Amino acid sequence: MDFDSIPKQFCENVVAGHTREHFVLIMSAGTNAAAYALTPQHMKRVVQSLSHQLSEYEQQFGTVDAKWTPGIESPFQTKDIKRGEDDLSPPEKL
Repeated sequence: MDFDSIPKQFCENVVAGHTREHFVLIMSAGTNAAAYALTPQHMKRVVQSLSHQLSEYEQQFGTVDAKWTPGIESPFQTKDIKRGEDDLSPPEKL
């Protein structure tokens, strides 16, 4: 596979969740999103790969200043988008 020829998007948000059997990663870019289901073993390898890539990056370019705070809910929720669509419906006639 030629990675240079693959279309690329800037990922704006990543959400992860899990059940006993699998992990789910949802990656969004604008109004598009893709969900990926992974086995626990595959998820562990993804985390290891990302950690390795970040370590290599920081060795070359310096420490990345970022803080992750679990449990912070995005101000933009899909339930709000759905509600927004309903609000756009034409008003009822009397």
